[in-house]
Amino acid sequence: MPDEKRPYRKQRRAELEAQTRQRITESAAELHGTLGPSRTSISAIAEHAGVRRSTVYRHFPDELALFAACTAHWMASNPIPDLGAWAARADPNARLTAALEELYAYYRATELMMYNLHRDEATVPSVRHFFRGYRDFAAAAQDVLMRGRGLRGRARRRVRAATGHALAFTTWRSLAREHSLDDGEAVDLMARLVAAAGTGGRRA
Repeated sequence: MPDEKRPYRKQRRAELEAQTRQRITESAAELHGTLGPSRTSISAIAEHAGVRRSTVYRHFPDELALFAACTAHWMASNPIPDLGAWAARADPNARLTAALEELYAYYRATELMMYNLHRDEATVPSVRHFFRGYRDFAAAAQDVLMRGRGLRGRARRRVRAATGHALAFTTWRSLAREHSLDDGEAVDLMARLVAAAGTGGRRA
């Protein structure tokens, strides 16, 4: 009889360990979103998850391991916009408008986390490490939104710069929070900026 119960006990123990790991991951993600990584201690994560500090370290021996799990969990619930869907639009102006509409809605839905990550990127190595994915996305998005514009030289550089500015979370937050524009107004303003960048010249 004891031998028959052993596999069940091992399975049950593994299930409980997985649940504990998930609870720690969810707690870290929630605290990163509300307080930010730089202000989230292991003690705070342990308390939020209802476990000891030693339990957190048993599941995640270092900050990178914890941040990797936290990032994967958060990204699964908040996937970034699909660049393939943007690229499928042939008209570059319509593509830009559709992209900014989707991206600004994403920024609004994830504002607290995005703000905290931007704030902590320079000071928290784990944030800097995993935030490369967002930076790569932004660079790839610029490439997608520049396709089909047929620009060269200074006009191309200006439009690419304006596009990068429009894509930035900090741009959206400034327009939405500091200047009280709704997302539709922000999209329209940035689309006009990009259009003007393609035709404007240098001041005398």
